[in-house]
Amino acid sequence: MNKPILCIVGLGYVGLPLAYAFVKKHYTVYGFDISQKRIEELRRGLDTTNELTEEDLQQIEMTFSNDPRIIQKADIVILAIPTPVDSNNKPDVRLLESASATVGENLKKGAIIVYESTVYPGVTEEICGPILEKASGMTCGTDFMLGYSPERINPGDKKHTVETIMKVVGANDPKTLTTLTELYRSIVQAGIHPVASIKVAEMSKAIENAQRDLNIAYINEVAMMCSHLGISTKDVLEAAGTKWNFLKFTPGLVGGHCIGVDPYYLVEKAKQLGMDTHIIAAGRSVNDAMSVFVAKKILDALHMQPALARILVLGLTFKENVPDTRNSKSKEVIEYLEHAGCSVEMHDPYRSSGSRKHAYDAVVLLVAHKEYVQNNGEFVLSATKEGGLVYDLKSVLDRENVEKQGKRYMAL
Repeated sequence: MNKPILCIVGLGYVGLPLAYAFVKKHYTVYGFDISQKRIEELRRGLDTTNELTEEDLQQIEMTFSNDPRIIQKADIVILAIPTPVDSNNKPDVRLLESASATVGENLKKGAIIVYESTVYPGVTEEICGPILEKASGMTCGTDFMLGYSPERINPGDKKHTVETIMKVVGANDPKTLTTLTELYRSIVQAGIHPVASIKVAEMSKAIENAQRDLNIAYINEVAMMCSHLGISTKDVLEAAGTKWNFLKFTPGLVGGHCIGVDPYYLVEKAKQLGMDTHIIAAGRSVNDAMSVFVAKKILDALHMQPALARILVLGLTFKENVPDTRNSKSKEVIEYLEHAGCSVEMHDPYRSSGSRKHAYDAVVLLVAHKEYVQNNGEFVLSATKEGGLVYDLKSVLDRENVEKQGKRYMAL
């Protein structure tokens, strides 16, 4: 049987590795992105998300284009479009709506359209479906079919990839579900989990990250309490972790485009249903407040007037060893410190941002990039003045070594 021709719409950290996985299995794949800059980079063999290497890109035969007419060639169109929240933490699906209209305007009759973006239940069928119908002049369920298979990519993780993470698949009819199950099964070694409906698939994705958000929020509250008690959060968690069923999470700033965003999609859907989400909303509230808590702890530990303090903040991305700064909470910590009067400089090896000098009153390690942690934290220690403060958000440095070097140590 001939393999379907595919078009991946959106070539970011989700879409590009997905396209690469299909190309390796000898599918004809077209890659579409509205960003001309992104297309030109990929054509040159450059992936600024660091998900693929130059060698990876050179090895594949794939057409990259910002001309939407290439969508017309595809039997199956897969959309991997960002779904952020706005300044009021309300779901912002405008990019998804725009992409759906573009696909609809270039839709081949009989095609299957699959969404991988994280949304609340109902978005695929109740928002995207009608947009596709209007733009194409065709009827969903007759002239084209819908599917949903949520992405589970962990940026920067070379172990948990498209191929090694089980894939959830939903569709608007049994035949389409079978087609998509077989399609994804051809690239996903970990297996496929077909579900009863698109809404089930949408809901399953939304609660994955909300659950993680809640677990981190709980540990963040524990960390706040430990701080007030004057005891080490790390010591407490290590002790509790000796029990087999204790869930091992660590405190920290929760940013990025998934954990810090997806719960708000559930909150929005609950409002539409006339429900109050006490637990989900509470978890978001705790984690959103952590930036201010961390900044205040740093100010309290300075032992000097903020206006006299020179601080170096290390790490601007939302997590370690990736270049992605979307919804990074480092910015909020920096803004609070600056508002208090501190002189703040920044450095991040993945963003080419800032230069490091020596003798800072405080060095704040917010993102544990490998460059900062290696060699017993030499990068961090060398930038901190004698008697200065090393604030280690994730407790990745050796406290004894830091203090042996004549610095003061503090962790969340």
